[in-house]
Amino acid sequence: MVLLEVCIDDLEGARAALRGQAQRLEVCSRLDVGGLTPQDDLLRQLKAETRVPLYCMVRPRGGDFVLRDDDLARTLEDLERVLDGGADGVVYGWITPDGRVDRAALEQLVARSRGVPVTFHRAFEQVHDPVQELEVLIECGVTRVLTAGGAKDAHAGRQVLRTLVDAARGRIGILPGGGVRAHNAAEILAATGVTELHSSTVFPTAALSGF
Repeated sequence: MVLLEVCIDDLEGARAALRGQAQRLEVCSRLDVGGLTPQDDLLRQLKAETRVPLYCMVRPRGGDFVLRDDDLARTLEDLERVLDGGADGVVYGWITPDGRVDRAALEQLVARSRGVPVTFHRAFEQVHDPVQELEVLIECGVTRVLTAGGAKDAHAGRQVLRTLVDAARGRIGILPGGGVRAHNAAEILAATGVTELHSSTVFPTAALSGF
């Protein structure tokens, strides 16, 4: 059975995703800039209205994914806030200027994540060697990585996604995201062998039937 995660940044979008039978929500603010840490009131309302897992984006600013100034301190503060608000999982990621996972930052963040599942977000698209950096995520205790395989969308990157699934050998989840829609979901699933999909669009779960 395939799990569909839908990213949302307001209550209306969350309700639409739940009506569409999303099994998990990635809770954000400002999807127009790729998603930032959600406001407390949105998380509180969702905790009251639904029992599906709520994974919160932890990203204090838009733009690139290289730490500067007080980015790490702000990320840690946001992490504490969403965990205090009841987040069931968290989504974050920083990379170095030379295109590697920022291991030092990631180790701190995972250590402060209170044992909830951790998704490394699409900052992963910008690493130079995804298979090598996947090992870093595994060593740091990351649960899954959200990626389009470095391509413009998950359908275009499906062969790289398959390579990542094979390299992961069940030690970390590969979560295809980016342009996942009803018309291409089945092909992405067949090509990659994943068990979860991430979308910003609600579509009928019939598109996932047979997997």
